[in-house]
Amino acid sequence: MREFSELEQVRLSKLARLLEAGEEGYPHRAQRTHTTQEAIRQFEESEESEAVEAVLVGRIRSLRKMGKICFCHIEDGSGKVQLFFRTNDLGEERFKLFKEIFDLGDFIQAEGEMFRTRTGEATLRVQSFRMLAKAVTPLPTAKEEVVEGETVVHAAFANPEARYRERYADLAVNQDVREIFRVRAKMIQALRSFLDKRGFIEVETPILQPIYGGAAAKPFMTHHNQLHQDLYLRISFELYLKRLLVGGFERVYEIGRDFRNEGVSFKHNPEFTQLEFYMAYADYRDIMDFTEQMIAYAAEISVGTTTIQYDGHTIDLAPPWKRMNLQEAILEGAGIDIDACPTAEELRKAMMELGHEPSEKSTRGKLIDSLLSTYVEPNCIQPTFLYDYPRDISPLAKSKPENPDTVERFEGFIGGMELCNAFTELNDPEDQEKRFLEMGRDYAADDEERHPMDEDYLKAMRYGMPPTGGFGMGIDRFAMLLCDRSTIREVILFPHLRSKEE
Repeated sequence: MREFSELEQVRLSKLARLLEAGEEGYPHRAQRTHTTQEAIRQFEESEESEAVEAVLVGRIRSLRKMGKICFCHIEDGSGKVQLFFRTNDLGEERFKLFKEIFDLGDFIQAEGEMFRTRTGEATLRVQSFRMLAKAVTPLPTAKEEVVEGETVVHAAFANPEARYRERYADLAVNQDVREIFRVRAKMIQALRSFLDKRGFIEVETPILQPIYGGAAAKPFMTHHNQLHQDLYLRISFELYLKRLLVGGFERVYEIGRDFRNEGVSFKHNPEFTQLEFYMAYADYRDIMDFTEQMIAYAAEISVGTTTIQYDGHTIDLAPPWKRMNLQEAILEGAGIDIDACPTAEELRKAMMELGHEPSEKSTRGKLIDSLLSTYVEPNCIQPTFLYDYPRDISPLAKSKPENPDTVERFEGFIGGMELCNAFTELNDPEDQEKRFLEMGRDYAADDEERHPMDEDYLKAMRYGMPPTGGFGMGIDRFAMLLCDRSTIREVILFPHLRSKEE
């Protein structure tokens, strides 16, 4: 059993005194008639002669003890309100109990009548109170300071990683962190609303899959004991969502978790939230138009504007977005014309002339992707669609009619990072089977990038899949942009961290 700190021992002794006085430290039930803001609003709107009585609950955020009176602020989900405790109202014994037992961080229930202090602040004059939950451990990042006679708490984590390890404490002391996740929730609601209003149906597809697919990524693997079957945590929803198009749904989407057994960085977490949608009878240019509208709508709903600040840049999310052919973008950024380098060997030589040392095992598509990541992506600050990608890194996208080595695919970039990815979906089952075989051969030496053959998906395609535009977007990255956060850990409630060394 862990040892308690000196401060925790003091608080435990206070809890014991509370129990000795016949009070509960953690009662089963609480009562509340108003949120803090409802009580303030009703008081502000009431006639001067009208009494506003309320039972309020919340966490004690500040304490000011002065002889026979005490002031404190409590906070609930709606905001803060001041409480006023006085010996004349409570009696000596009850007032002493509050003054000596209650600490910053405790949850309290207080009943009384609203009034206005001499400084004009709407306040509850407490007639009765009780403990709802004693905080044995002081919030770990809380720094107490007396300002003009009032004890206040400042949130100042010395180690940012501690905020992620103890997110509950981070949320408890940092209002701006709570706001990140309110914005994130509004953004997801807005995306759902946008899609629902346009005839999409939200669905759920398997997280445990016998064959992983839909992206080039290394999966997490598990085992079902009773079925004696190896399974994978999904890396994408794509192949299951497109099966639904075969089944007669024309517009489907899913918002959920994907899992990739890859590196952790400022924009990668092993589990992350994705939105994918598929629209029958649309192509990648239709999806570009749709994406511009959807992102602008979600930003307007969640943060009230389509003009955001991110990493020191003012970014305008409103349509139209810049559109640029991938070949033109790489020529402008890196000075290499990929169309003049039709083989991997030719492109490798051009890259070596720039000082790169590309792997001899890399395909032409992977070399192009490397150039994109190095020379183009970091400069795409304003919303930009880059379109027409190499076939060999896009096994599920339809080739361009005039150039079979290039596919109808785009990626959307904002703030110097990829936000979304979309295709005109390949719906020819014979071509798709060839692509799977090519992927298995081309990437045989690189298991992390293999795209396994999914016979059942091919079987579904042979029943006939309509022409389709598909789209995928990282919800976490969109939240980073809307909340101006430079790391994905800031917008995931409980990000993955290395094991803490004891």
